[in-house]
Amino acid sequence: MIQMFGVSKTYNNGTVALSDITVNIEKGEFVFVVGPSGAGKSTFIKMIFREELPTSGKLIVNGRNVCEIPMAEVPYLRRSLGIVFQDYRLLPNKTIHENIAFAMRVIEAPRREIQKRVNTVLDLVGLRHKARHFPAQLSGGEQQRVAIARAIVNRPAIVIADEPTGNLDPETSWDIVKIFERVNKNGTTVVMATHDKTIVDAMKKRVIAIEKSRIVRDEAKGAYGYED
Repeated sequence: MIQMFGVSKTYNNGTVALSDITVNIEKGEFVFVVGPSGAGKSTFIKMIFREELPTSGKLIVNGRNVCEIPMAEVPYLRRSLGIVFQDYRLLPNKTIHENIAFAMRVIEAPRREIQKRVNTVLDLVGLRHKARHFPAQLSGGEQQRVAIARAIVNRPAIVIADEPTGNLDPETSWDIVKIFERVNKNGTTVVMATHDKTIVDAMKKRVIAIEKSRIVRDEAKGAYGYED
């Protein structure tokens, strides 16, 4: 699903974000990406959906060499991915239902299919009763659930999450991670960058640890391993 071969990323200001990363993430895996702030986690995540390009190396996502995809085809790559951010990125002037449906309208899905799938994912995240609310009427945890629903409504092969619980309290964070776990059990690959030690230690999923731009640990049932 995701393969990196000798991937490095150096920004224009000379900052080395990633150095010689080689990793393989298989279909259906649940992977935590951990490490100190500034270690390169966000760059690792952003390269998967081509917000950043490697300076060198090879990156394959869903069988496609990300480095060789023309800009015009990047939206098509992203349609096979579900992306969840720390800051939700919901459309403030659209209802919860409309926010989720928007992801399907972009790919010109039939109206009946949109209605059915939006209701299905709202049920999954427990928010069908708030479908007509606007983002500002929801708590942070509820907004993040909407962001997850939007990310999975097109049934992506891979869900990528960059610090999805960073702004949430511990109880709400657990609710969010349990949703990701349900999504993963349905066969979707989940890759999550996080600083949440409690969740990583309890879940015992694969852990990829990045320090000073390099992978220093890759464990099948790993722990967080940091005190921050």
